[in-house]
Amino acid sequence: MISSPSRRDLLKGASAVAFVSAALPAMAKAAPASDPFIERLIRTMSVQQKAGQLSIYSDPARTDGPGVNPGLVAQSMDQLKARIARGEMVGLFNGIGTVAGRELQKVSVEQSPHKIPLIFAGDVIHGMKTTFPVPLGEAASFDPGLAERTARAAAVEATAKGIMWTFAPMVDVARDQRWGRVVEGSGEDPWLGVQFAKARVQGFQGASLKDETSMLACPKHFAAYGAVQGGMEYNTADIPDTTLREVHLPGFKAAFDAGALSTMSSFNDIAGVPSTGSHYLLTDILRGEWGFKGLVVSDYTSEEELILHGYAADGPDAVVKALTAGCDMSMQSGLYWKHLPDLVKAGRVPMAVVDTAVRRVLSVKKALGLFDNPYRSLDPAREQRDVRRPDAIALAREAGRKSVVLLKNDGDLLPLAKRGKIALIGPAVSQKGDYPGPWASFPDIDSCVTVEEGFRAALGDKAKLSVTRGSDYEALIDGEIDKAVRLAKDADVVVLMLGESASMSGEAQARVDIGIPAPQMALAGAVAATGKPIVILLRHGRALALADAVLEAPAIMATWFLGSETGNSIADLVFGDYAPQGRLPVSFPQASGQEPFYYNHRRTGRPQLTDDRNYKARYREVTDEPLYPFGHGLTYSSATYSPTGVSAATMPWDGSVTVSATIANTGKRRSHEVAQLYINDKVASLTQPIRALKGIRHIDLDPGQAATVSFTLTRADLGFVHPDRKSYAEPGAFDVWIAPSATGGVPARFILSPGR
Repeated sequence: MISSPSRRDLLKGASAVAFVSAALPAMAKAAPASDPFIERLIRTMSVQQKAGQLSIYSDPARTDGPGVNPGLVAQSMDQLKARIARGEMVGLFNGIGTVAGRELQKVSVEQSPHKIPLIFAGDVIHGMKTTFPVPLGEAASFDPGLAERTARAAAVEATAKGIMWTFAPMVDVARDQRWGRVVEGSGEDPWLGVQFAKARVQGFQGASLKDETSMLACPKHFAAYGAVQGGMEYNTADIPDTTLREVHLPGFKAAFDAGALSTMSSFNDIAGVPSTGSHYLLTDILRGEWGFKGLVVSDYTSEEELILHGYAADGPDAVVKALTAGCDMSMQSGLYWKHLPDLVKAGRVPMAVVDTAVRRVLSVKKALGLFDNPYRSLDPAREQRDVRRPDAIALAREAGRKSVVLLKNDGDLLPLAKRGKIALIGPAVSQKGDYPGPWASFPDIDSCVTVEEGFRAALGDKAKLSVTRGSDYEALIDGEIDKAVRLAKDADVVVLMLGESASMSGEAQARVDIGIPAPQMALAGAVAATGKPIVILLRHGRALALADAVLEAPAIMATWFLGSETGNSIADLVFGDYAPQGRLPVSFPQASGQEPFYYNHRRTGRPQLTDDRNYKARYREVTDEPLYPFGHGLTYSSATYSPTGVSAATMPWDGSVTVSATIANTGKRRSHEVAQLYINDKVASLTQPIRALKGIRHIDLDPGQAATVSFTLTRADLGFVHPDRKSYAEPGAFDVWIAPSATGGVPARFILSPGR
């Protein structure tokens, strides 16, 4: 067990100076293995040069970068090159282009004293020039293998544009849909989040980090950023240690086990300790318990924000507390570069702490092969060859199809026939600029396929398609509702695309009301009044609270932000060339006021088990049920699930049980089912979730075909985190379901026998 300061000391905001000595053993334990080449560099570097290896800035030199953060610490090209030549720059982020990248790298490896190559980073969240569905949408595929493939394709494009390190994947579990950054993660379930975390790291990093097409992954935000109170961006998180370890840390551990060698600290505090200054998170857990050998980079100026948190007195104090807590690299603020030399000279930061951080950074650069090949991923020929490749475009279309969730299809309105008259209405049906979605930092907007373009390509001259916006996302447009009504009256069916703009979802886009904005609801009401059948296509980066004409429409699809091939992906499904197979990674509430709302909540003493709603865990206006549950998703067919069966009534302590169910396609079309395994620990020393996902199976069934799916459970699958911070199972009864969603299925029960 690593010696570390008590949480109480941290909570009181005690000076970081007081625990520098306590940090050293843990930092030494988690340092990379001694490398003579790196040790020789460290011995000959000045403190200012070491501080430079611990400071990263946005790239002012290369073109086509995003405007996703406030501009701070601006540098001219001459200033930048001078710092690189002095050996005082670790690298740059959010700039692309191989020609300018090679120019800067040449300065570093030919003119700087130690010839240490630069690292080029970027926010490659869901694609580069070819954009894929936003991570939340892709999680709706319930297919981690798909996520690995899209991450691999993104890495190929990004490295062709000169990026070697991506600030992704985001592995935060998000249970409050008011939070704008729900869109960047994999939803509300820890088990599903673990599968996607592993897959995305493997996709970004490929078979070898030294490969030209591999990017260093950076799981973020460490930790529990998805637990911010009220779903408000940058807010505090106040959660028990058991919840931290049960819900919010498993995705990170899985990502590191998959080979990720970097992580990003989060903006939030936990129980009063900002993550960027948390020795408990960055050293005790990350380095001490897990043995993480990689580097920690602050989120954008988060080490400077220790001051505004009231955790640090000033810039130097912020540096002391962040660096000694275990935050190796400062992003954008420049505080490390500015203050570290004086702090070392004054004895406030031991040189050993600085050297450990530099050792981690240089070791990561070596793992990327930069010392042997500093111009890796800076090949102008690849930049021409590997961007917007046909295979990436085809993958974007496939990923889009597999991410769409059919929420409702009364009367089998979908799929639509490719004939007659169709009215296509909505704020973004033809507006390319909104199609890449939130956190698409480097998109090729001109190549995006709009829904109108996708529909016209699918229909050809077989049907008449009339198109109008109807309204903007958050404002009425003069005459547009009247025009939409005229088109609807003249059509056989209306396809109405509503929801959020890309700017309504993502960082700093927390919402009080997660419903569809009023102007669009007015549009939906007016179109519904025509009496024509309506297909709703939801465009969104979170679960939405649906109401009135939208909720009453006979067919509803959750289409998220699907990226470059949006129009083609949606047309493939709407007109039946493919069938939907997505499942919800987040629960849709009945009303915004239910948030935070998630399926795997703990049992209460007064649950809603009967029709008597008095003195139950409830709201006055709605039941405690979701509008659409986690895991929900329809196909163009129908299916039945048999009652769940188990291979034995008792699981031996060191044994296993097999859980099975038979699924039958009872409809007239081929279907893709996603069978989901859930468990519930009936009696435990801590109250347990009403259900917890433990497995998924994908199966294709022809009409009339049935198949049996089976899962094997062991004691390890039944454990939970106890107050001693360890995860283990307790003997007793467990219910288990194989179901189409978190609210379906007929359970079976088995007993975990006690150990000897």
